[in-house]
Amino acid sequence: MNSIISTPSGKPITQIAVQPQSQVRPTSVAPPQLGPKRLGYGLPCAKCKTYYSADLKACPVCKSLERVNPKTVSAPPVSSSDPDAVALEEERERFLREFKAGVYASHAQIKAAASFRCSKDENHHGGYEPAAVCQPCYDRTQQRADRMEAALHIDLKEAAKVIYDAVWSDPSDPAKTYVNAAQAILTELRKRAGIGAG
Repeated sequence: MNSIISTPSGKPITQIAVQPQSQVRPTSVAPPQLGPKRLGYGLPCAKCKTYYSADLKACPVCKSLERVNPKTVSAPPVSSSDPDAVALEEERERFLREFKAGVYASHAQIKAAASFRCSKDENHHGGYEPAAVCQPCYDRTQQRADRMEAALHIDLKEAAKVIYDAVWSDPSDPAKTYVNAAQAILTELRKRAGIGAG
């Protein structure tokens, strides 16, 4: 059984009585009433600059009734008849030009010593110099130096064998013995260091 009751605002409410399942009949239900459409945001509050809905009379944050004026106020034009105002405007423009030029110049400068600092801090006691070699070239040179140092750490027995073989390879001329030994040890060091014969 359905009954209609009205609220103090005058909106009707349909009341449905619960019936046993055998007697339940489908009833049509009216769609819910939607409130008025929101108007969107209005101008910000003049006091706290908070944007709030256009249909609100006061700011919900600071309760101020004033909003920011929608019309922008422009600076009054400088009259050419006032020499002090003209001089002040010229000085202002000159100052702005110099200030902007200084800002752009400071951004354009690259301090090489600060931006390309050496990664080997232990080798520098004091100042830095700008890098003169790129990192890949430095790495290749370091590899060659490391191979050269490793070649100089030749085992004493191996070096003696190289010299012995060079001395006894050509026993016909005793004057060439030292030259052959020196040539043999230099050739072996170059080979170990990866340096081509030259």
